[in-house]
Amino acid sequence: AFNRTVAKDNSLAVGFFQRGFVHLQLEMYEEALSDYHTAFSHLRKNPFIDYKQLGLRHILYAWEVLYSMAAVQCRLQQWQEARATLEKAVVWRPEGRTAVLDMALEKVQNCLVLEPMQVPLGEFFRPRKKEVEQLDSKDFLGKPKVISSIIPNDEYFGFEPLRLQKQSFYEPSADALR
Repeated sequence: AFNRTVAKDNSLAVGFFQRGFVHLQLEMYEEALSDYHTAFSHLRKNPFIDYKQLGLRHILYAWEVLYSMAAVQCRLQQWQEARATLEKAVVWRPEGRTAVLDMALEKVQNCLVLEPMQVPLGEFFRPRKKEVEQLDSKDFLGKPKVISSIIPNDEYFGFEPLRLQKQSFYEPSADALR
């Protein structure tokens, strides 16, 4: 499902983030690391992306992506890289809230594996009702009208195939001549 999701929208950072978590669960560490790198690059140097507008009640933070990336690096026994990634995550973490990352740095120094971050269980994309109602087709143009015709007495509204020509139909009326 995540493969199809990121194939339809390859800029969906949260899709890569969640697929990275699934790859990590399946012990596909290289794929997980690649997905976390992609998710971080799709944040486009923003500290977070708020997906509430799309119907997912979750905010994906850059530091969470980096933390999960460090968790994969721990499983690959890349302790120096994990430490560098966590130090990068400290820069992206909001001010005064680095306790989680400080504990993670201590674990990495002691060569202990980190548990990755994930979107909370039970969170799904659910667009708001008013947004889904707007998906119905709307007629913005209205009924078509003929506003100009080369036929002087033409009162037809709409479109139709060519009509049979009648005798004296194309001649202007007596009122039009005056």
